[in-house]
Amino acid sequence: MRAGDPEVIPVRPEESLDVTALEPYLRRHLPAADGAFQLAQFGGGHANLTYLVRFGDDEYVLRRPPLGPVPPHAHDMKREYNVLSNLYRDFPLAPRAFILCTDHAIVGSDFVVEERKFGIAIRRDLPEHLRDDAALARRIGEMLVDTLASLHRVDPRNVGLSDLGRPHGFLERQLSGWRERWNAARTEGSTDAAALLAWLERSLPPSRAVALVHNDYKLDNMLLDPGDPAQIVALLDWDMCTLGDPLMDVGYMLALWPQASDPPAARAGAMPTWRPGFPTRREATERYAHRTGFDVSHVRWYYIFNIFRFAAILQQIYKRFERGQTHDERFRSFGAQANTLIALATMLCGDGSAAP
Repeated sequence: MRAGDPEVIPVRPEESLDVTALEPYLRRHLPAADGAFQLAQFGGGHANLTYLVRFGDDEYVLRRPPLGPVPPHAHDMKREYNVLSNLYRDFPLAPRAFILCTDHAIVGSDFVVEERKFGIAIRRDLPEHLRDDAALARRIGEMLVDTLASLHRVDPRNVGLSDLGRPHGFLERQLSGWRERWNAARTEGSTDAAALLAWLERSLPPSRAVALVHNDYKLDNMLLDPGDPAQIVALLDWDMCTLGDPLMDVGYMLALWPQASDPPAARAGAMPTWRPGFPTRREATERYAHRTGFDVSHVRWYYIFNIFRFAAILQQIYKRFERGQTHDERFRSFGAQANTLIALATMLCGDGSAAP
């Protein structure tokens, strides 16, 4: 593997792949697979398992669902392949997909093999040498908004994705689906979200636009240019992409966009947008509206809903950890983080001044 790549680790023993069937399968189906075979793992993700496959100098990314039971319609490798085998034509930040394998005899699940893009990832905080560069932080924040606006301006018909989802009733299905996922993922000690869910249902806004929705849009799903981290190289993790209300992506981005005036608890699991220089949530929302022309008057609902949704995602991961289906110690605190987010979203229901 490339020397010094901080994202690549040896394959975790509990997440290993049996290469007996995998290697010959990949050699038959990949466009370039002639050199010596190597397998490693990308250590940064929290959900799908992501591996680095190398044949000589040719590198690819293999993605499969996490171990153990997964929620219905989540971690959909068929959907990811459908998106990434088409979208790269009009949105080159999306890696191209080469293989969809649905034969579970190979690795035990569906999997996708994609183009490898090279860049750095920024996760919970900026690298130490960048933390005092307020101008760079501003540019990274603006890039986040502008990339999302560019995605939402892609015409699905031009990339063969006009039948990817059902935009009619999208918000209703999102609320119903995430309510079910939250209830199914609750463990002993999970907080009560009934008041929050009642407000979300009572305040459901009308959808006014349709676009390709990434559904997991955040900074650590990006690869950035090491020489200029305000330049994006790739946008990753497309297994939940669909056609729907683009403000759902905006709300999710804002839910992970803490600012300096927020309490420190709001930073858990979020982007490092509280660092000096980053735009505020209001500035990000206004920039997005200017770039797309979309009506953002109901963005507060999307923001609060996506705080709830992020809490449900953390709780799903925590339940897998509690059951022993994953042993990654990063997940031990996710149950407590989910409770904090539910409390925050419940508070925001009655305090519009705290929302974008």
